[in-house]
Amino acid sequence: MAGHSKFKNIMHRKGAQDKKRSAMFSKLSREITVAAKMGLADPDMNPRLRAAINAAKAQSMPKDNIQRAIDKASKGEGDNYEEIRYEGFGPAGVSLIIEALTDNRNRTATNVRTAVSKNGGNLGTAGSVSHGFDRLGLISYPASAGDAEKVFEAALEAGAEDVTSSEDGHEIWTGQGDLHEVAKALEPVLGESEGAKLAWRPQTMVTVGADDAATLFKLLDALDDDDDVQTVWGNYEIPDDVMEKLG
Repeated sequence: MAGHSKFKNIMHRKGAQDKKRSAMFSKLSREITVAAKMGLADPDMNPRLRAAINAAKAQSMPKDNIQRAIDKASKGEGDNYEEIRYEGFGPAGVSLIIEALTDNRNRTATNVRTAVSKNGGNLGTAGSVSHGFDRLGLISYPASAGDAEKVFEAALEAGAEDVTSSEDGHEIWTGQGDLHEVAKALEPVLGESEGAKLAWRPQTMVTVGADDAATLFKLLDALDDDDDVQTVWGNYEIPDDVMEKLG
């Protein structure tokens, strides 16, 4: 399973802190506003906006917050954000792709570079690690959507390329250009997804030991605390016994 899922689980286990929740809502709002600005403000006509709204709903973001984020775009309010990608390495040679939405490129670059270098990593140049990942569509469903067999059959029928199921949920992978068509085809069978977006799937995984894992999580925490950082993708794999040690 891709590193980002492990990270999500770690964050969940640490408890839903108010600060984290507020920061998460802020990032979700930013994505909704950007998606609405880039296309129509109608989610039925704007696949990226629909995916952003579904992701917000999956995190129990209030309807008022969602509507406010859409209205900002409709009224031309809010800052103009640009999408930036950083690539680099974390502890144990883990490859990281960091995606950000920012209204100040210099601030974000400084903050990301500092977070990475202070926690056992270093940033590389564009393309330094992305060649080790595949750019695919990713549709996420909770475990409650159905058992592995049901989800696999639905995904196959909808035209997906691969499915990864675990006790935490289901990850359905699609071709880059097929994401929204597959997501649409899955809805009548599995319901609304928790998220549908373009993702970076690692071609090979790096197994990380306890010491490096502790440093890696500090690095991921620091990036997650940055308002501009939207998603971090990694090729790390943490064995269960190491996870238990870190508790």
